[in-house]
Amino acid sequence: MTRTLIIVPAYNEAGNIQNVVSDIHAHSTDYDILVVNDCSTDNTYELVRTIDKCNAIDLPINLGIGGAVQTGFKYAFENGYDCAVQFDGDGQHNASELENILLPVKNDEADVVIGSRFLNKEPNFRSSFARRKGIFIFKIVNFLMTKQIITDNTSGFRAYNKKAIEFLSLNYPEDYPEPESVVLLGRNGFRIKEISVNMKERKQGNSSIHGLRIPYYMFKVLLSIMMTGMRRKISQKIRVK
Repeated sequence: MTRTLIIVPAYNEAGNIQNVVSDIHAHSTDYDILVVNDCSTDNTYELVRTIDKCNAIDLPINLGIGGAVQTGFKYAFENGYDCAVQFDGDGQHNASELENILLPVKNDEADVVIGSRFLNKEPNFRSSFARRKGIFIFKIVNFLMTKQIITDNTSGFRAYNKKAIEFLSLNYPEDYPEPESVVLLGRNGFRIKEISVNMKERKQGNSSIHGLRIPYYMFKVLLSIMMTGMRRKISQKIRVK
């Protein structure tokens, strides 16, 4: 039986986290769930502790999304999981699509599967115009770096096999992990596949990237992507358990 861990990074998601975990439980009891509370200032962690069949890690300091997700990868590797799924704690991902995103990994068609909002020409949820333009730019830049076309480099809905779990437990980017990790994985020989997924609008809370922050975010991400692309291929000794 394939052991799968759902990694849910959460920062101030008290308004969403119980529904997110309930949605996962409603669609499968075969997945283990790990919520990584990134030193929330609300009662996210206290709420998670009341949920049955859900493990939690409470980080003592805020590490950001990169550090929170990498904590999940380290947990998955140390506990011998075969697959892991990154699943955001803000309620935008559909647990009904978990098996679809895992299937190419389980069938050894890919090392990493990204759930894309943009493979479907008529998605049920559209991000802002500025965000879509930024994602298009990331698509072009990442193609130049990896020679692979990825339509949704910022998607946080992803599945990984054991090899990718091990690699990212040691090398996951910290600053802008989603677009950076596409370049890192592509340049280190990992097979990346996209499948079309639908995403929901956030029900509670707000994104930290909005308004005038968007062009600033884009500039910093592009700089980080280029720096990642300049790195040599990472040589690591396989430690798969």
